[in-house]
Amino acid sequence: MAAPATTPTDAVHEAPPRSGLLIGVLVVSAFVMILNETILSVALRDLTADLAVSTTTVQWLTSGFLLTMAVVIPTTGFLLERFTPRQVFLASLTLFSVGTAISGLAPGFGMLLAGRVVQACGTAVMLPLLMTSVMRLVPPHKRGATMGTITIVIAVAPAIGPTIGGAVLASLGWRWMFWIVLPLALAALAIGAGWFRLDSATRKVPLDIPSVLLSALGFGGVLYGLAGIGEGGGHAPVPPWLTIAVGLALLAVFTWRQTRLQRMDRALLDLRPFTHRSFVVALVLAALLFVCLLGVASIMLPLYLQTVLHTSTFVSGLAVLPGGLTLGLLGRPVGALFDRFGARPLVIPGAAALAVSMWLFVLLGPGSPLAAVIVIHVLLMAGLGFMMTPLMTEALGVLPDHLYSHGSAILATVQQVAGAFGTAVFVSVATLGSADPAGTPDATGLRTAFLVAGVVGVLALVTALFVRKPAPAEPVAQ
Repeated sequence: MAAPATTPTDAVHEAPPRSGLLIGVLVVSAFVMILNETILSVALRDLTADLAVSTTTVQWLTSGFLLTMAVVIPTTGFLLERFTPRQVFLASLTLFSVGTAISGLAPGFGMLLAGRVVQACGTAVMLPLLMTSVMRLVPPHKRGATMGTITIVIAVAPAIGPTIGGAVLASLGWRWMFWIVLPLALAALAIGAGWFRLDSATRKVPLDIPSVLLSALGFGGVLYGLAGIGEGGGHAPVPPWLTIAVGLALLAVFTWRQTRLQRMDRALLDLRPFTHRSFVVALVLAALLFVCLLGVASIMLPLYLQTVLHTSTFVSGLAVLPGGLTLGLLGRPVGALFDRFGARPLVIPGAAALAVSMWLFVLLGPGSPLAAVIVIHVLLMAGLGFMMTPLMTEALGVLPDHLYSHGSAILATVQQVAGAFGTAVFVSVATLGSADPAGTPDATGLRTAFLVAGVVGVLALVTALFVRKPAPAEPVAQ
């Protein structure tokens, strides 16, 4: 398989300016789209009152967005083989724009959730398209720095979402979160329609409908059950444990079906990247990282600031801005360090900072100063910054060219499932641990959720010890 391994390098040497333009269009478009993952997080309290739903119900505007992405992303391996990158790009932004308009016009929770689902369908396709394009256009010795730029999209956009959401809510209603984004999405669509051109061979791969259904029902059952633990308080019409068990069983069948179909090159999601040790370790770490990023930093922290410290939406959004900027500023420098030294010297200190920050959150209470919260959040974001770029580059760099699209789809799927998992679990734990009869998370419930997050941080640190620099021959292994 020597040819696939050299194709990306050859391509980028032929037309580097064109490669930079294509990646730039993808990065800007993805940033606008992924920003919507968490932009509503500071509005959960307002939406609970305005839409007359519970906290654990309204959190589905975030976890439902992530879950939809997790369901759609496995199909992108098929989409990137069946359609051209230009077709996938235009379909992605069109779906996102339509979903944004539906959300802005939504008269109630149901329509708003439907709009978020349509938004997520478009966003899900963009992530693997971005990562796969980088792996094919950028030579190996420059991938770390380029992936550092992508870190700004995947990590910083959801990190600063609460800041932007808080600023909008300070003077405008929650609908303006969508009306402000819609022109940006339409502008990215127009620019991409005129500039985005990327030659790519396609082949008529049949779409395995049973695999799509197994993936959707499997992930949906698990996440619905997790959210139901807190919402139903153990008295839901369908026991949460039952939907979780059914979901896990369907995912097991999904995995079995993919291993059968990939022998004929017909799998919806090719699982051969799991045969690479470095890919698996990076994948597990990335999952733990996104549990903390989206579950704690983007959901639990704004809830703590507003319900325990009683800060305004604007102040709570502003409080997480320094951490978001820290994460963004570390992107390219950490990528350059990865190109020189590999992943291990960066990931282990980053995981240590992640674990320490999670346990420091446990110490917070009603009397904690806002400055302490900001410092802990900056430490958390710095730890994530040292981990994000090396993990993404490490995970995909060990794969042969023909597995890039499926590897990026697996990576993106696990990231979103982990984020949705973290959101559902932490909200449920905070709700169940609350002393409030109405189930609204209070200081006690949130501290319990932070305690669980501390355990996740320790697991991340232990897993980081297994990261190693790949052998020179590993990237081209069969």
